[in-house]
Order: sequence, then structure tokens, then C-alpha cells
Amino acid sequence: MFPLYVAKIERKGRNVLELYSVIEWLTGYTKELLEEAIRKEVSLKEFFAAAPNLNDKRSLITGVICGVRVEEIKEDLMREIRYLDKVVDELAKGKKLSVILRQ
Repeated sequence: MFPLYVAKIERKGRNVLELYSVIEWLTGYTKELLEEAIRKEVSLKEFFAAAPNLNDKRSLITGVICGVRVEEIKEDLMREIRYLDKVVDELAKGKKLSVILRQ
């Protein structure tokens, strides 16, 4: 998934360091830990299960992604995946990092 996220944000003029920041805010994965997870090709289930620090503010992420309201998703793993999709989408749409990071 990471290469797809990189391609999406770079097409929109954002950079990979911003993507690392957003992912770290959401999951607690540093750049190094994220790169290790990518190298190991962990599944999304493993990725979120091993997340160092899921941000408590992630529940503030709302809106529609793939036609579904993020805040209405009942299944935990799918909701975490859609949170990630949503913040990457916000980054690609040009939102300020302070807004994406719910500061």
C-alpha cells in the first residue's frame, strides 16, 4: 500500500516526508519502523496490531472514503485502514498538516 500512497501524494505535489509524518501521527510508526514493516511486507492486520502508539485523536477523523463514512465503520481493522486512507487523502487534497493532525 505504501507505494500507492506515495504515488498519490506526489502526484498532488506533496512529499514523502509529509506522508511519514501523517503515518507516524496516526500509528506511532517512526520512519525507520515504517520502513522495516515495509521491508518485512507485513499485512495490514499485522501493521495495525503492532502499531507502537495508535493516536487517541484518530477518532476525530470523519468523512467519507470509498463511499463509506469512516466514523460509522464497526469493524476495528477496517476502521483503522480507512483512517489511514482518509488522512492520506487529506494530504493529497492539499490540507495543512496541522489540520490533518487534528491540532
